[in-house]
Amino acid sequence: MPFDPAVLRASFAVVERRADHLTTYFYAHLFTHNPGLRALFPAALHEQRDRMFAALTRIVQRLDEPDRLTEYLQALGRDHRKFQAAPEHYPALGASLIAALRQFSGHSWTPEIEKAWTEAYTEIARIMTEAAAGLPAERPGWWEAEVAGRRRAAADLVVLTLAPMHPYPFVPGQYLTLSSPRAPRVWRPYSLANAPRPDGSLELHVRRVPGGLLSTALVEDVMPGELLRLGPPLGDAVLDPGSYRPLLLVAGGSGWGQTKALLEQLTAERPDREATVLLAARATAGQYDLDAVRRLLARNPRLRILSAAPEQPCGPYGGTELLREALRRHGDFTGWDIHLSGPPELAPDLTGLLLDLGADPALIRHDPAPATFNRARPVTSSDWFLDHRDVPWINRTELD
Repeated sequence: MPFDPAVLRASFAVVERRADHLTTYFYAHLFTHNPGLRALFPAALHEQRDRMFAALTRIVQRLDEPDRLTEYLQALGRDHRKFQAAPEHYPALGASLIAALRQFSGHSWTPEIEKAWTEAYTEIARIMTEAAAGLPAERPGWWEAEVAGRRRAAADLVVLTLAPMHPYPFVPGQYLTLSSPRAPRVWRPYSLANAPRPDGSLELHVRRVPGGLLSTALVEDVMPGELLRLGPPLGDAVLDPGSYRPLLLVAGGSGWGQTKALLEQLTAERPDREATVLLAARATAGQYDLDAVRRLLARNPRLRILSAAPEQPCGPYGGTELLREALRRHGDFTGWDIHLSGPPELAPDLTGLLLDLGADPALIRHDPAPATFNRARPVTSSDWFLDHRDVPWINRTELD
């Protein structure tokens, strides 16, 4: 990278406690000088501001890991095609970023710092635009898909069947981002809940999140015949194609969708491989899609599925404790491939225990899982500092 990471980190430390003010200024500057860009963004910008600052934070955190930073920026650039981002937009974004950093750095801003940020942004824009341009010409920035079916699987959960207008290439274990005209330019991630099918259809398990704009529309309002927009497949929590190791899959709640996709692939391609599934819920009544569970058990003699759900409803940690007890009873996961899928707290709550039970950290896979997104917005810069919020970007970190 042609810039000094130490200069950028020191500069970022000055402004990071004023994130909300900085990002508000950034978008005000951007739209004032480039009013035509306003149409590319959602009507409400508060979460968009969080995403922008989260991306900036991740970039600064990875300055000393150029390979990981490049991979992240390439994924970001490819994914931005769904937002209709074009190469000619990047200079305007860069100018507004520099303006916002300068404004909130105060007297600490120097020509050296401006030079470092300008060089850094030039490199960031180059990597992102080249990644987007490097995709095959026939690969769309997004896919239109018709809702071909919907099934109410629980009071707050629907199973949607989608029929993309063009083939949608993905690997089981990946997820997609989705947008609906009912919530324009609001994108949320959902796991793909099936292995590729001959008819090209896709299955999504969508749980309504309180206050979730898109999840509420999908669960309560979206009906067959409506069109949704799909972003490109994301994520690397996929099966290791060369592995013969025993496999543990832990599924909590609607995390069953991702687990189901992996099991369909395993049953079709490697039915001789030993696999154990821990299927968790906050209550026995909360388990759903049990017919699919039975079908997979009937087709795969090496598959074992264990329930980890209390008889009576429990809080968010009751189901996790049952999972921990089941893992302790097993006793040893040395040499196992492990996949974790479920609510954001599941992976961090279980990973430490799995390591204590002999699991190799390199063999544990899951999507990014921050703490639950706190929707209460701090008001002052002091509030932002004291009440640090995990903010989402393009990965599986948004809950609705």
